Amino acid sequence: MAVEDRVMGWTAVRITRVGLLLLGSALASAEPLDSSHPETTVTDTALSATERRQAQYWLLTEAEWRRYQILMAGIRGSLSVATISPVEVLGLHARDDAERRRYAERWAQLMHEDAERVLAFQRAYSEAFQRLYPAEPLIDLGNLPGAAPAIRFQPGDRLLFYARTDCGRCTVLLPQLVHTLQAHPGVGLDIYLLDAAAGEDDKVRAWARAQAIPAALVRTRAITLNHDNGILTQLVDNATVPTLVHRRADRFTALAPASLARSR
Repeated sequence: MAVEDRVMGWTAVRITRVGLLLLGSALASAEPLDSSHPETTVTDTALSATERRQAQYWLLTEAEWRRYQILMAGIRGSLSVATISPVEVLGLHARDDAERRRYAERWAQLMHEDAERVLAFQRAYSEAFQRLYPAEPLIDLGNLPGAAPAIRFQPGDRLLFYARTDCGRCTVLLPQLVHTLQAHPGVGLDIYLLDAAAGEDDKVRAWARAQAIPAALVRTRAITLNHDNGILTQLVDNATVPTLVHRRADRFTALAPASLARSR
């Protein structure tokens, strides 16, 4: 073997050994990865200004936001709707019970705050309508007597369903309302429970679970669960349950349940 070949061969071996030593040192000092949760691996790539603002909005650290992005790039992004919140994603993939409880509490707080905003705006809207249009009925009760007319739903329409947790007729009507939503994408359902006062969120949740309301529709706000807080009595005199109202923009029309069977 030529001298040059022997030197080059020794050098290659030496470099290889040095490389292995460096690699072994790096691996020994690195934090061990959780092999049962490969999706927890995060990169050191800095978040953009927009991503930092989004993380702050959801009260997440940069590491939590990176993990949320990685999870959404995997099976969670394939199974869940695009509007699922980062808090829900992290909670679904919690690595222990403490982490699961922490994200569950944060999500409960966010949902409670949002429910308060929705109810406050609904009350403000009702008051504004009465103040601006005192001579016009907020709900047209003329559609109730006689044969129920057909409804042509449009995206953006909402059905307001006033019910009670102990109302058997409400329980019978609810599956038909859910079917209407599923048959008409873009139409929403706002459920108001007359016998659930503010603060009785557990009562509302228990009723919703008993009715098997699809969680996906609630998550995307196609269905909302609300306290009535006296709103129905402001709209309709001597109202009974179930009461069904069709809302399109700022127009409210009372519906007979039979109208749903003729909807298009």
